[in-house]
Amino acid sequence: MANQEAMLTMTNVSKTFYPGSPNQVNALQDVNLTVNKGDFITLVGGNGAGKSTLLNAISGNFLPDTGDIVVNGNNVTYLKEDKRAPYISRVFQDPKMGTAPRMTVQENLSLAYRRGDKRTLRFGTSTIEKAFFKEELKKLGLGLENRMEAEIGLLSGGQRQSIALLMATLKKPDILLLDEHTAALDPKTAKLVLELTDQQVTENNLTSIMITHNLQDAIQYGNRMLVLHHGQIVKDYDAEAKKALTPEAIFAELQALSIQDILI
Repeated sequence: MANQEAMLTMTNVSKTFYPGSPNQVNALQDVNLTVNKGDFITLVGGNGAGKSTLLNAISGNFLPDTGDIVVNGNNVTYLKEDKRAPYISRVFQDPKMGTAPRMTVQENLSLAYRRGDKRTLRFGTSTIEKAFFKEELKKLGLGLENRMEAEIGLLSGGQRQSIALLMATLKKPDILLLDEHTAALDPKTAKLVLELTDQQVTENNLTSIMITHNLQDAIQYGNRMLVLHHGQIVKDYDAEAKKALTPEAIFAELQALSIQDILI
């Protein structure tokens, strides 16, 4: 097999919150992870397993206590969140977090397109950019290319989350982080957004990590699945191993980990 290009490498990454206090939380414990270019990883685990904490560590929401984080050959371990923006995009659970409600669809896309660029006094959208945004919106298949002048806040949750996804992928980031980005949507809309996600990731060969509590989605989407428990990666399933999994089997595995905690 040819050597694969590592897009993300985490080496011995640990993070403890409230150290030395009764509320001490060992959120990440010596995490070692290599994510290759084009990997679409689904991330599962019980409450408090460290799923969002792992994404926060990658995005720069906090600095790790120990270890190194390298994105596409760039050591970002001690870079703050804004300095990692050229490399990493993120879509959150709440559609409101990824968009500016009082700005139009076009203005939101324009902001996203300039994310990570040097700031200038210029703000506006060129004719070429407008045509590009319209074409990208058209690919979503939601008719939003005809609502570029509409305020984002007037759109439905599914439409807004679809645009948040597009905003996160406009500049083809090195890493796309999806933090339960369909959890706040109804089942039908969630399925639509997941299909759009799969389309964006696959067509653009993006490297992505997606947190989900839906075990069927964890199996169906992506080429790899990680199971987290107490801030540690306890299972790493490749594409072939995922095919043999069922939601019931994953649920039983998560239950067994919880029971083990009680017995220790």
